[in-house]
Amino acid sequence: MATQKDKIVVGLDIGTTKICAIVGRKNEFGKLEILGIGKAVSEGVIRGMVTNINLTVTAIEKAIKDASDQANINIELVNVGIAGQHIKSSIHHHGIARSSNEEEISVEDVNRLTGEMYKIVMPFGNEIIHVMPQIYTVDYVDNIKDPVGMTGVRLEADFHVITANTNAIKNINRCIQKADLTIDNLILEPIASSLSVLSEEEKEAGVCIVDIGGGTTDVAIFYDNIIRHTAVIPFGGEIITNDIKLGCNVMHKYAEELKVKYGSALTSETKSNVVYTVQGLRDRPAKEISAKNLASIIQARMEEIIELVHAEILYSGYEDKLAGGIVITGGGSQLANLKQLFEYMTGLHTRIGHPNEHLGKSVTDAVKSPMYATAVGLVLAGFWSIDKRENNYQSMIQERPTIETDKVKTDTRTSKNKSLFNINFKNVNDRLKGLLLDDMDDKSDY
Repeated sequence: MATQKDKIVVGLDIGTTKICAIVGRKNEFGKLEILGIGKAVSEGVIRGMVTNINLTVTAIEKAIKDASDQANINIELVNVGIAGQHIKSSIHHHGIARSSNEEEISVEDVNRLTGEMYKIVMPFGNEIIHVMPQIYTVDYVDNIKDPVGMTGVRLEADFHVITANTNAIKNINRCIQKADLTIDNLILEPIASSLSVLSEEEKEAGVCIVDIGGGTTDVAIFYDNIIRHTAVIPFGGEIITNDIKLGCNVMHKYAEELKVKYGSALTSETKSNVVYTVQGLRDRPAKEISAKNLASIIQARMEEIIELVHAEILYSGYEDKLAGGIVITGGGSQLANLKQLFEYMTGLHTRIGHPNEHLGKSVTDAVKSPMYATAVGLVLAGFWSIDKRENNYQSMIQERPTIETDKVKTDTRTSKNKSLFNINFKNVNDRLKGLLLDDMDDKSDY
């Protein structure tokens, strides 16, 4: 059987401005080694949603080919990120009754409890993509992080359930199929980004990650090593480019160039006597853009985005528990003085997150840029679980004695192949049926 060290994982970030594929494997020190990277301009995605299948497929094929050639492997299986305004999150409570309080609560019990959450009724047109337990309750004793090994009849938990629009998922799946690929896992992008830029200490202390992409700004809040809140804000770097295009009356490509090269999020930190020259249209003179005017356009839009981020932090109820402050990442985080603007508007310490927390040797240092945080996180998700507790469960299963009944062995294989907190897009119904087959006579309340 292949070990984690032999395993090769591909992350595919389908973004609004770029589509990026990254190939990685774990080295002998447990660090992620990047073997290949491919990137293509994204023209068929708007605010995280696929709007043109053919253009998106073409970009995916280019990114995959570049990454495949660089890594010298044939890519067939990918971990894909999903974002967009259609993403919703909510908290649900569920419990199951065990047959005996004499036996310890097992991984299979936790597996069954989590699996049954996929049966809850969602609004029409929405599908569950993640079910993540928060705090467990055993026989009405609450605030239990990990119930495995305890005894009790009633096992309950609060779950953070994340849903996505069914058609958005289908369109992503159609693009992947047309590119002759298969989805291994469909992962919410802010969760993927958190895997690559956050430390375990930050997640325990309390931290908010803000991934500013081209079409969306993704938010995820962690506390006590558990993800507590997620949100997707439908504004990103692309809307800033459009503001510059309209405000300065220049072409889109020049607006993007002005933002990337000279953009600043603080007008007060910009010199008033600096002027940038932009090439004019055919037979027209060049256009002069004031640095002060450029910064004021950017700051106005960034303030709006930060206000929405702060509103999500307040809504989560964890504002006073974020000892780790805010970590901003994504391509939009590279704007000059953005860190200071975040700190000024939220009152929380802010740092820029680079996806080098778990990186080892790589084919290029460019992968350490914040713009690749999601893609690197998607690769890491192929090796590690979203929730650290699942890694412990998998270790427990692998360390079990081999002298077991056939039934227990079958259950163990089911648990190993099923991620407790990720959804495998291809086989949701089949896996759920297999997970509940042995327990369909148990009584449980919703």
